[in-house]
Amino acid sequence: MNNQSSWRYTTLGILLTALAVFIVVQMLRIQLSPQAGALRDKGELYSGAWRTLTPARGQIYDRWGNLLAGSRTVYEVGVILGEVENPSTIALAMNAVVDADYDAVFAAASTEPSAEAIYATLARFVTEEQKQRLEQLSVEMKTAYGDRRDPSRPSLAGITFDPRLQRSYPEKDLASNILGFVNWEGQGFFGVEEKFNDELAGSPKRVWVPFDPNRVEEFPQVPEGTSLILTIDRVIQAEVEQIVENAIKESGSESATIVVMDPKTGDILAAATSPRLDLNEFWRYGEIFEDSTPFNRVVSETYEPGSVYKVLTMAAAIDGGAVKPKTSFLDTGSIEVGGTIIRNWNGGAWGPQDMLGCMQHSLNVCLAWVATELGANKFYQYMQDFGVGHLTGVDMAGESSGRLKLPGDEDWYEADLGTNAFGQGVAVTPIQMVMAVSALANEGQMVFPRIVLSMINGGRQYNTSPRISGTPISPKTAQRLTDMLATSLEVESSVALVEGYRVAGKTGTAEIPTPFGYTSNQTNASFVGWGPLDDPRFLVYVWLEKPTTSPWGSVVAAPVFRQVVERLVVLMNIPTDQMKEQLLTGQ
Repeated sequence: MNNQSSWRYTTLGILLTALAVFIVVQMLRIQLSPQAGALRDKGELYSGAWRTLTPARGQIYDRWGNLLAGSRTVYEVGVILGEVENPSTIALAMNAVVDADYDAVFAAASTEPSAEAIYATLARFVTEEQKQRLEQLSVEMKTAYGDRRDPSRPSLAGITFDPRLQRSYPEKDLASNILGFVNWEGQGFFGVEEKFNDELAGSPKRVWVPFDPNRVEEFPQVPEGTSLILTIDRVIQAEVEQIVENAIKESGSESATIVVMDPKTGDILAAATSPRLDLNEFWRYGEIFEDSTPFNRVVSETYEPGSVYKVLTMAAAIDGGAVKPKTSFLDTGSIEVGGTIIRNWNGGAWGPQDMLGCMQHSLNVCLAWVATELGANKFYQYMQDFGVGHLTGVDMAGESSGRLKLPGDEDWYEADLGTNAFGQGVAVTPIQMVMAVSALANEGQMVFPRIVLSMINGGRQYNTSPRISGTPISPKTAQRLTDMLATSLEVESSVALVEGYRVAGKTGTAEIPTPFGYTSNQTNASFVGWGPLDDPRFLVYVWLEKPTTSPWGSVVAAPVFRQVVERLVVLMNIPTDQMKEQLLTGQ
């Protein structure tokens, strides 16, 4: 090689080396410059978006695992602003398919992309069918007009679909008063949906979501909310709801409420009332629950219970030693308490009676006398021990405490002792009465009513335990009164009796108070009962509001109790008294 060629190669090598050094220096300068940082930030902004991820709401099941409340997939429809070609087409399509406002969608899709605005939401809660229709329209437009970028051609370019979960109720209105509902914003209302909203909803998390599908492993996971297993038996609930509907039609009542509880555990097996709502159409709430109609009468509606309350008065009197089952009383048809004359439901005098006769004939005069024998202080202490006037703590939202006037209150008078004794002037909820009467059916122990059996969180199940609220009466008193009430039903051949099973129970008919006093034109008819007596498995409370075919609980409410029990003994597989006796004796 001559010297001239060698010089040329050396010069070229030096130039290339200098160029390489220059390029490296420039790369380092660019990467380390303030402008490079801003450019990287902008690039990162366009690579994804900040989103608030809402965890899947916990599911709700009945005691046997039947789904009562779950979730279904819906979509948030949005646009990546930098990819939008024709905002007008997008607005037309959204208006036609999902009934979105044309002007609002057009304005959102027309937004100029910037570092602060790269994505716009067009509609939420779009169904799978609507999503598929929009995707089909996009394909049809590309087929007809091509996919070249042209602002004049119809195009849905830029549209994205982000899946979301929406509450769904596969059983529609079944147990709707117990469950409550979840609105568009994910907030629970009424029932267990409201009571356990925070647990069911879980904890939302704000995260960065990349647009690049190759970075899917970076997509964060948010733990779902707590699931609930209720004490409700779906089949029993459905049967009782049907009985409620039939009772309203047959009695001409404005509403009906039935509660079925296990008196030993407090498990509410069914709680049915009216009206009910298809929870998938929760927006119809105002249409169905007009004016002040309560969503769940079981826990939120208070009323004067009437003669069913007498079981508490008699239990208190026997337990307090004021009377015994065989104590004699001469019913003259009236009694004066605190200056007020109290008369029996039929205005008649029933002559010599024992306490069994007083309960059998539901004598207001006798029960008022019993309360005076017990004395005001002891009577009201027993009523408070039974939980009257206090929240039960049942795990459903909207519970009312009712009202029990006490000596010393400004509006309490001595006459109240006589009228309170037979359930007049006392405001209770059905769930309060169920809790109080559980003491009679459970050997003196009063149980807290519960609707949640278990919680499932993080793959683990946490069971709740039955809780005793108190022991207002002794086991002996509970047994005595239970026998009295069972005998009372049998002696009068009540329509509440169930063939093959011995049950205890009491009817109630309460005149409804008005601003001008009580009227006999409208009543609340009730019945409370439990059984089988040797081993109570159920406690049933029936309340019919303003029946028109008959005002008497013995006529309209007692048959409803029997209908409920006839189904319960089959669904709960409870053998007849005779079958149990044969099993015990081996005959």
